[in-house]
Amino acid sequence: EEEYKEIQELISVLEDLLSNPKKILALIKDDLEQVVDLHGDERKTRISYNSSDVLSLEDMVPDESVLVTITSRGFIKRMPPQEFRAQRRGGKGVIGQGMRDEDEIEHLFSARTLQTILFFSDKGKVYSQKTYFVPAAKRTDKGVALHNILPLEADERITAAVPVPSFVDAEYCTMITRNGKTKRVALSRFESVRPSGLVAIKLADNDVLGWVHLTVEDQHIIIITEQGQALRFNSSLVRSMGRTAAGVKAIKLKKDDKIAGVVSVADEGQLLVITSNGYGKRTKMSEYNAKGRATMGVATISRKAVATVTGPIVAVRSVMPEDQITIISANGQALRTKVEDIRLLGRATKGTRLMSLKKGDVVASVARLQASELQEPNVSLPPEQEKQAT
Repeated sequence: EEEYKEIQELISVLEDLLSNPKKILALIKDDLEQVVDLHGDERKTRISYNSSDVLSLEDMVPDESVLVTITSRGFIKRMPPQEFRAQRRGGKGVIGQGMRDEDEIEHLFSARTLQTILFFSDKGKVYSQKTYFVPAAKRTDKGVALHNILPLEADERITAAVPVPSFVDAEYCTMITRNGKTKRVALSRFESVRPSGLVAIKLADNDVLGWVHLTVEDQHIIIITEQGQALRFNSSLVRSMGRTAAGVKAIKLKKDDKIAGVVSVADEGQLLVITSNGYGKRTKMSEYNAKGRATMGVATISRKAVATVTGPIVAVRSVMPEDQITIISANGQALRTKVEDIRLLGRATKGTRLMSLKKGDVVASVARLQASELQEPNVSLPPEQEKQAT
């Protein structure tokens, strides 16, 4: 009977509390004061509203190596190099990108997430964006439209892109157009590119900016043409110019020839040449003697071999034996292989097959993965992709 009476009194108190919000708040206050009396001590953290130590978005981005692809229809993505397992030369590779109709890979390059990428367009403009702003995607994803990360005009295309490790270490942007013009601009002029972009070069009506390299004073460059000509010259033969200058002639081209690629010469580096039919070779830089600017240079693959076996040269890179490369085809097949597995051959040779291509497919681009970027372990492919790769 007493227990029943106590329960009835408790019900009465609780009903009174529920009907009176002020009493509820008073009870909560009493409970909190008891907690403070029992457990209260001085604050061990500090709240700062005006501190230089506040984290930025960049502070939370890991500094990682990635591969960036850009397609002819203007889709871009980044992905980790481990998406591609290293294979022996001559393999077919794996699907590197899901392609939309009539779309092809145009650019493939390696960068680090915290680096700035300078994007150069067919209108001679330059845009700037951090690598981590390029959306991350899986190997078979299509990517996102470039217009989502760059303020491009409706008919504007990106024709060259260069990641900048440091705006201090490199001195110049050396540019080469498809028709063989070149100019040097101080890299510092592109350190702060306004969101709407800047004019980087004045182009002739029928010309397009194709390659941009970061160079220092007296650094040599080698220009390779589709039909197999190679010209090495000192980039300092081209005076430093303003952003709006048109440049000067870099190489003398035959009527049926176009520039295929450009490399900056490194003291210990080797020249990697890859053709549309999947042939390639590496050659010591010393086999390419320096010539004067605006000359034709020397043959690196004979025109006969280009016409009958290898197909035109489509990509050249400066590499080291301990590096790896990723080759990607126009239809999205990708192959990652070790540079040391590619034969070291003389200058005037056609090379060996690096990648087996399906009928109608051609090599589109190549990315160099430096040894310092290859510390992460290889990732095994799922069984169905493993079958594709063999």
